Amino acid sequence: MAVKRAASGSTLTRYFAREIHGAVLMVLLGFLALFAFFDLIRELGDLGVGNYQLRQIFTFVVLSIPTHAYELFPVVVLIGTLYVLAHLASNSEFTVMRAAGLTPGQAGRMLVRIGVVFVLITFVIGEWVAPYTEQAAQALRIRSMSSLIGKTLESGLWFKDERSFINIREARESATVTGLRIYEFDASYRLRQISTAERAVYRGAGLWQLTDVVQTQFHDGVTQVNAFKEADWRSAVSPELLDVLIVVPERMSAWRLYTYTQHLASNRQKTERYEIAMWKKLFYPFATLVMMALALPFAYLHARSGMVGLKVFLGIMLGVFFHMLNSLLAHLGLLQNWPPLGSAVLPSVVFLLSALVMMWWVERR
Repeated sequence: MAVKRAASGSTLTRYFAREIHGAVLMVLLGFLALFAFFDLIRELGDLGVGNYQLRQIFTFVVLSIPTHAYELFPVVVLIGTLYVLAHLASNSEFTVMRAAGLTPGQAGRMLVRIGVVFVLITFVIGEWVAPYTEQAAQALRIRSMSSLIGKTLESGLWFKDERSFINIREARESATVTGLRIYEFDASYRLRQISTAERAVYRGAGLWQLTDVVQTQFHDGVTQVNAFKEADWRSAVSPELLDVLIVVPERMSAWRLYTYTQHLASNRQKTERYEIAMWKKLFYPFATLVMMALALPFAYLHARSGMVGLKVFLGIMLGVFFHMLNSLLAHLGLLQNWPPLGSAVLPSVVFLLSALVMMWWVERR
């Protein structure tokens, strides 16, 4: 009997997995097509700016797809799972399964086993695929449109590296910058030296090669100016740090967020925004399991309580609300100085508790 029940449970899990995976895939493709169309319409507004032509626009849209897939995955899993469960409930299939002995706990564990695949897919896309395609997309756009990194400041981009302040006028590629100025201070934060270079190329291991360098030194009221055709400059500023300004923190990998947070902390700069983004990145894949738990109570509602379409619409609304709450709490945590871990985890905790309350309510009915 135990062997027969185990075999039956395995068959049921495979059946649910096939239905849910298929539904999630179809919903994901639909959403990606929709978002790609929106991206295309938006980017066509910049057609002809610099070298930004149709080829570059289509490449940008394609490279943006993994980022959309990562951001939409919990919502897509919610809608796909909810559709399958609601469809089974409307056909009384789920009622038959319950009569055959499927308890809520067993159904929940079955969804967790199915959802592990979604957790892994979300993690892989968010950590290894989306950050690099997003970086490539933004770099392509910047190079094509001849835009400047840090263009919101008229003076360019600013960095702090120990007791040095670094200004970069233009960086179309993270490994090559132009218009570099380095302001070096002593231990008392008195200006010791100003270095300017027309061009800087990263050679690896923290070494930059400067071209057309002018150094102005200040010592005991004496000013000395030296000019060099080429010079070496060692700094913690690297192409990886410049890439941070091309890709917003929420779209970076967790490892890159961690390294950049360490750099900011070592220079006594604020790290909260990047810490929140890092913790969100680590816990975001598990939001797919929370979304599946949120869909489970809908399977226990009788078919007369609502149609499949209505339940799917509710799933879309819940997914939109999850995204809004995720962004809202991240900003509130930043403004109110909440612990970064709490700001990142709170939306998933709220939705998980909501799923448990809903499950308790439908069981009592």
